[in-house]
Amino acid sequence: MRDAIPARVKLEVTLCFLSSGISYRLLAIFFRISKSSISKFIPEVCDVMYEALDEYLQVPDNREWEDIQVGFHHRWNFPGCCGAIDGKHVVIQAPPNCGSEYYNYKGTNSLVLLAVVDHDYCFKYVDIGSYGRNSDGGVFQAFSLYPVLENGSLLPEGGFLVGDDAFPLKTYLLKRYPNEPTIVEKIYNYRFTRARRIVENAFGILVSRFRVLALPIQLQEETAIKMIRTTCVLHNWLRKSSLHTYTPPGSIDYEDIVNFTTNLGTWRSEINALPSIARSRINNR
Repeated sequence: MRDAIPARVKLEVTLCFLSSGISYRLLAIFFRISKSSISKFIPEVCDVMYEALDEYLQVPDNREWEDIQVGFHHRWNFPGCCGAIDGKHVVIQAPPNCGSEYYNYKGTNSLVLLAVVDHDYCFKYVDIGSYGRNSDGGVFQAFSLYPVLENGSLLPEGGFLVGDDAFPLKTYLLKRYPNEPTIVEKIYNYRFTRARRIVENAFGILVSRFRVLALPIQLQEETAIKMIRTTCVLHNWLRKSSLHTYTPPGSIDYEDIVNFTTNLGTWRSEINALPSIARSRINNR
């Protein structure tokens, strides 16, 4: 009878999978553990990690929302903002007999990760599992926080989120001015872009650090959702506990205040350096 796999080894295997995205087959070779054992314990370890770190991914209370507003005001000169919202398609293998439900506008099958991000690139709420064929706006209407946003009980009075053109304009959800704006509207658009760029960078850092999200995932939907959720809470924990190791200077977009330009973060080149989705996949059958 084989010895039980130590918890430390299970954690190492799971973190290796999340950070690299290599297949269960290769993990089995590297760690000398059966593929069937790996497929069983990785979802379990993801559950344990999420439960251990769930304090890092909680819906803010009123005081925490106000702290986030202060952060957006001081760092991004956008007072009143409680977060930036956006959706990301995580490419998966479509479940059997699902038709076109997961088929998105990019021509792949995906689950949608919808997230609200604070002024410091941390996820404050994530909603995972909407079908890829839905637009950000459609996913937003199915968002579990949508009812409390609509009735005004979630955010502080006057608080709002910022989103791109895929989202509907609401009193609590602001967008850019379209077309050719006035000088005042241009200033607003400039500040808006700085605030909304936060969520783009948060997703970019997440994918560049947890490369399992950058490749097509061939796992059961339930396992894929657990995995995505765990990467989000790990992202927040690492932002709080190992800031300069996890996101060293230059990894996130930053402004050159002398030349009035935006320098792109290194996460962009790191993601571009990943193998093409057309040539690579995480096949865990």
